Amino acid sequence: MKIWVLKSKIHRARITGRNLNYEGSLTLDPDYMDKSGLLPYEKVEVYNISNGARFSTYIIPGERGKREVVLNGAAARLGEVGDPVIIASYALVDLEEAKTIKPRILKFDDSGNPGDN
Repeated sequence: MKIWVLKSKIHRARITGRNLNYEGSLTLDPDYMDKSGLLPYEKVEVYNISNGARFSTYIIPGERGKREVVLNGAAARLGEVGDPVIIASYALVDLEEAKTIKPRILKFDDSGNPGDN
């Protein structure tokens, strides 16, 4: 049997931009990707804490060090700059492997700054 488990999570990052006229995706600072274990073009679920919107998209790397969390394409209508979001990815693993999985989590503080986790 296989089950879905949390692989990576960015908790309470803040949306820094919106680009409706982009073909779609979530632009993310590569520093955040490295710390959370997310990969370019990986499918993610995004949960907007401010308005309850939940959607699937994929990651595209932004410019390293710019601290970007940008909603692109249709997703740009699902959040406002400053909204806190949770970005999560999941892995399909064997039941026994699932018992040992430890997700990589990057937490942001209330000011929108990443922690050192």
